Amino acid sequence: MAIISNAVTIADAGAFSVGLGAQVLIKTLTASNAATVSFVHGSSSVVLDSTYPIYKFEFINMHPITTNRIFSVGFRDGSTDYDAIKTTTSFRSIHTENDDTASVAYTANDDIAQGTGFQSLANGVGAGNDESLSGEMYLFDPSSTTFVKHFIATVNFYEDANMSAQHFTSGYCNVTAAIDAVQFKMSSGNIDSGIFKLYGIKDS
Repeated sequence: MAIISNAVTIADAGAFSVGLGAQVLIKTLTASNAATVSFVHGSSSVVLDSTYPIYKFEFINMHPITTNRIFSVGFRDGSTDYDAIKTTTSFRSIHTENDDTASVAYTANDDIAQGTGFQSLANGVGAGNDESLSGEMYLFDPSSTTFVKHFIATVNFYEDANMSAQHFTSGYCNVTAAIDAVQFKMSSGNIDSGIFKLYGIKDS
């Protein structure tokens, strides 16, 4: 079902017109005991090319099966593996429920210097019944074969140690090949539940 104004379709199956400058919902995936969640260009209606200069991923109440796990992301640059070379940086702020600890600190264990491994977006995600993670990640111009591919992620989660933790992660895929797929997973164990959304955003 579409919404049409002045003979122009402005909404179709939940996606707003690019001409309005709004973000366009491309794909929603709902995890249920999933080892990985992948958005692959050209598969299952996923678009991850020059159609949009900016792509946004949302994570809504992502909940791991096993407690105290790392939530991470990998990028594919045309092969079959999510091993695009990355250089990244990360810091976090925390505040405990009993108010005895609050801090902001660089997380050296979570950064990568020209590595191919998955990038940590959150370290210590809890698996209690009321514990979960929500946040977003932006990927810029993934189809470029000239520039590196930048990404910025911000997540907040209920950490295993009963605290609110906000992680800020950014970096770039240092490859000239296009990034054609993005995958999310836990360091070990599956994603028990969670909603993952992919949007395309026009820059004007």
